[in-house]
Amino acid sequence: MSDRFELYLTCPKGLEGLLAEEAKGLGLEDVREHTSAIRGAADMETAYRLCLWSRLANRVLLVLKRFAMKNADDLYDGVHAVDWADHLAADGTLAVEFSGHGSGIDNTHFGALKVKDAIVDKLRNREGLRPSVEKIDPDVRVHLRLDRGEAILSLDLSGHSLHQRGYRLQQGAAPLKENLAAAVLIRAGWPRIAAAGGALADPMCGVGTFLVEAAMIAADMAPNLKRERWGFTAWLGHVPALWRKVHDEAQVRAEAGLAKPPLWIRGYEADPRLIQPGRNNVERAGLGDWVKIYQGEVASFEPRPDQNQKGLVISNPPYGERLGDEASLLYLYQNLGERLRQACMGWEAAVFTGAPELGKRMGIRSHKQYAFWNGALPCKLLLFKVQPDQFVTGERREAQADDDQPRSREAIASEPARLSEGAQMFANRLQKNFKQLGKWARREQVGCYRVYDADMPEYALAVDLYQDWVHVQEYAAPRSVDPEKAQARLLDALSAIPQALGVDPQRVVLKRRERQSGTRQYERQGTEGRFMEVVEGGVKLLVNLTDYLDTGLFLDHRPMRMRIQREAAGKRFLNLFCYTATATVHAAKGGARSTTSVDLSKTYLDWARRNLSLNGFSERNRLEQGDVMAWLEANRDSYELIFIDPPTFSNSKRMEGVFDVQRDHVQLLDLAMARLAPGGVLYFSNNFRKFQLDEHLMARYAVEEISAQTLDPDFARNNRIHRAWRLQLR
Repeated sequence: MSDRFELYLTCPKGLEGLLAEEAKGLGLEDVREHTSAIRGAADMETAYRLCLWSRLANRVLLVLKRFAMKNADDLYDGVHAVDWADHLAADGTLAVEFSGHGSGIDNTHFGALKVKDAIVDKLRNREGLRPSVEKIDPDVRVHLRLDRGEAILSLDLSGHSLHQRGYRLQQGAAPLKENLAAAVLIRAGWPRIAAAGGALADPMCGVGTFLVEAAMIAADMAPNLKRERWGFTAWLGHVPALWRKVHDEAQVRAEAGLAKPPLWIRGYEADPRLIQPGRNNVERAGLGDWVKIYQGEVASFEPRPDQNQKGLVISNPPYGERLGDEASLLYLYQNLGERLRQACMGWEAAVFTGAPELGKRMGIRSHKQYAFWNGALPCKLLLFKVQPDQFVTGERREAQADDDQPRSREAIASEPARLSEGAQMFANRLQKNFKQLGKWARREQVGCYRVYDADMPEYALAVDLYQDWVHVQEYAAPRSVDPEKAQARLLDALSAIPQALGVDPQRVVLKRRERQSGTRQYERQGTEGRFMEVVEGGVKLLVNLTDYLDTGLFLDHRPMRMRIQREAAGKRFLNLFCYTATATVHAAKGGARSTTSVDLSKTYLDWARRNLSLNGFSERNRLEQGDVMAWLEANRDSYELIFIDPPTFSNSKRMEGVFDVQRDHVQLLDLAMARLAPGGVLYFSNNFRKFQLDEHLMARYAVEEISAQTLDPDFARNNRIHRAWRLQLR
């Protein structure tokens, strides 16, 4: 074999330039960059050194042969022509990886099978011995890459991917691969900071990947020094003496590095379940003297190295995967920015995120940004210098104090991040509504009400106050609206809400309201199970702001519920499509002789039962699970007061057919009116904006539309939120 080889190093997308620079420093020559890879030339000692020392590569491939191929036969012949006895024993084990397509190979499994057959046929001896396939730990791992009609046949010297250093046996929900973490640290300037004796802190460290990689860089420790098995371990071309030389040199360097006074490297993690796994990872890496992990919230983050030491704050905050994550994430990023401004003056900071628009909300200008990929997700690394001239703070920032004295750095750092022009405009409208409606709400003792409902078309939100919580619903933007602009406006609004309404940011809940089909609006959105008690018209009701699209309390029906409460005394009350039976609770409060509530959902009937029990109304209040139409046909009782608020559309599995309020309301009302006692009243409402009440009903019953009477001031701006009618027998 030659003393000089072509090497092909793979890496995550976006790291090619960094890897090329690193590989040159380790001895690779004639380096060229490709997508997710680099190539170059080196001797075997350099190949070993790249395996041991590369912090960025996934694999180090030694190219055996390049050949042109037009079909599967060319593939077989090209692989078969290699003298495989130089690489693998006849009874050895192998694994084959195949990538690319074309030249008659449309399936990677078929391509890998042809490569395997060629190797096995070449090595099968007279005694019948032949290599076998071993996918986990083979003697050699063969890789063939097909690129525009050229086959590149290689041996994988690394074995398992080089990002698997061996120390991280326990990981969090969204782990960052070790080589990507190392790349982020390098781009953030950590090697320079560490060489100068600087400190490092991670306020959201998870299981400590940034911390361990940073400590290995600072201690001059080869990232794969502790790996015991390599792709070349059982390869017949392996030169053990040369490998021992490279490994021993790395061992000496690591011992010398670890003997130095350790740098101050600290991690903080809010989730107590991750603390011990993180500490275990640190110990496995042999860095227990260098790295410490503590439990701590971002809101209280404050690095405290000795002797006023500065350094690097690095963080990989959550990106947000579920609908409605934007609110909690926005405030998390704002908290992080606030802590940087208040506790990390003079430090450098690096935030690695898949949601760079959230990074803009931190109140600090990034002086540099780098593009990365975390798997298939495009990400940004935002670099900051934590200095007052980089802060984006309140309007007071440019002003001097009354005595014309310059304000201190501490005063500037403590200012809240300035709202954008759009956010300030939204905040102004929110404050105006809040001031006007607040007077009415206090006078009427209303604790839950709508304070904003898409008043400004570009901010298409509904903002509801539930005592000291805020429930925000984002109306999905039309397809004609640029998604990035819609997202920016949403973040503007979310940043304005706590300031405008004077609420804790952690008590803002966001959901997205779209056109729903069937029972999607009733489907569970989350699993927090957090119920809170609110008061309305002298009754206590349970709401859940997090787990469902609706909260359990339709605020626009407040006047209808109060009307029912006033009229219920001594009457038998029927609530159809009762949902969480809030109207039933009001009827019971008003002195109803009995109540019956019907709904298909067991979940909401359980909720209704809790609402009734909360007010001491467990007796004489029936809850019936069933299809309303079928229940009305089977029931023969009569009622003096009936309330019906059906969904626009329902195709529940528990009911026969599909309910459509426009099509089926005549049958529904006829069935319900048959159950109405003489002199009784039926209230019917729905929120289908195109709904038209059938004129034949007006001929059969005394019908009065009362929509305007069922809207309180908080819904006066949106008088199409629902329509309501009062029906009586003629």
